[in-house]
Amino acid sequence: MASKARRSFCLANQDGLTKIANRRRFDEYLEQQWQQVMQEQETISVILCDVDYFKPYNDTYGHLAGDRCLKSVAQALQKSVLYPLDLAARYGGEEFAAILPKTGIEGAVQVARRIQFAIAQLQIPHAHSAVSNHLTLSIGIVCTTPIQGQSLVQILDQADQLLYQAKQNGRNQIFSAMAAPLP
Repeated sequence: MASKARRSFCLANQDGLTKIANRRRFDEYLEQQWQQVMQEQETISVILCDVDYFKPYNDTYGHLAGDRCLKSVAQALQKSVLYPLDLAARYGGEEFAAILPKTGIEGAVQVARRIQFAIAQLQIPHAHSAVSNHLTLSIGIVCTTPIQGQSLVQILDQADQLLYQAKQNGRNQIFSAMAAPLP
């Protein structure tokens, strides 16, 4: 009976393709860790990643290759988040995310660099990328020390804006910021 419950938990919280946490698990875990670090007056960092030029990749190499690519990116992300409280997740489509409780901006940038290095090591060919002959990621990072009344939505929006800036400024880049505690 316990294994059936665990299987149900995995199915509900794991992305079917990549086998890492799904968006539902990401949202639940972020809320949980947000409350925890707020009580402890610790920092938390959120990383959002987007595969650069993924639509042209899919159009060129096909959806099966696209699926293999997403699986490889997920595994590289999973291996790049090292601490037990860290969580790697598929955020949606070709977007991935990581939650790094008790990690400041410098540590989060180090994780992002590890992710980019791991992706570069995969050497996944990408003939239609404007930035490289191989697959790359754009990354946005936000770090904050949560306070009561501060909105998680604002933090995710800021991470998304930083990801957008990375893409607008040439892709294959990391943009990061400390979020001011705004209730």
